Order: sequence, then C-alpha cells, then structure tokens
Amino acid sequence: MSAMTNILVKDDASTPVEFTLKPITDNPNPQWRSMIANVPLGGQIRFSSDVTQQKSGDWKVSVKLEVPVMETLGASGTSAGYVAPPKVAYVDTLIVTMFANQRSTIADRANLLKMGMGLVQGASSTTATGVLANTAAGDAWKNSVLPIASLFTNLEIPS
Repeated sequence: MSAMTNILVKDDASTPVEFTLKPITDNPNPQWRSMIANVPLGGQIRFSSDVTQQKSGDWKVSVKLEVPVMETLGASGTSAGYVAPPKVAYVDTLIVTMFANQRSTIADRANLLKMGMGLVQGASSTTATGVLANTAAGDAWKNSVLPIASLFTNLEIPS
C-alpha cells in the first residue's frame, strides 16, 4: 500500500488554478478534500477511490471527483450590511470505473488505463493523445508509483 499524500490537480481555467487535495480518511475508502479559504465545507472539492472484489473474483476500481459550484452574490446585503455567505448551487461529478478480470496482469490494467485515459483526454482521428501529451514510454502507467495510477494498475489502495 502507498501512503496517502496530498494530490495536486489543476482546473481548466484560461489561467489554470492548482488545487491541493488533502487526505481526509482511508477508512473504509480513501478520501481527499480541498481546503480553500473562505469556502464552506460543502463547497470544497472532494475526491475518493474504491477497490472492490466482485463475487466473480474480478475487481471493480473506481475514482470519484466532485467539484461544487458556488452561488455568486447578487445583492449587497441587508440594510444592516449583512451579506449571507454563498451556498453550493450544484455539484459536477466525474466517476471513472474499471472492471479488471481476476486473471489480468499489471501490464493489462496499465494498458487499459492508458488507452481509456487517452480517450477521456480527447483521442481523435488526428491524435492518439488528445489534449494532453502522454507520449511517455509505454510502461509509464505500469511503472508509476503515483497513487491513482497505482490504484488502477496494482490495485493498491492508498492508506
């Protein structure tokens, strides 16, 4: 098992903002959360992972990213100057799930992960890498010690 550490992730803004997702718990499933100043707990970015062995013996590996969108303040407050804090307007959620046969190898799972992420990144008829360059050596996913790549390829749950 790899130790839970902070995870850095950038958004898709014209000038990307980097967010730090900090470990919250590893029991029963690893969870991370941003800790953005002046944003209530419900408005923090959340990330979680899960590995479950199915009745068939196959593995189900999932990650879930939740990005709350906060309301913007449209009024200047009450006559006394009170301005209510913004609330969560809605939450956008991304879930990635892989089903791996119990006989699959690390190389099999790494290959599936690399191809799947290539598709998610926008692979097309003109580029196999989509919007992100992932032209690293073919074993980059398989040999990665980064927590989420290792979750999918080695079935290694961060703790």
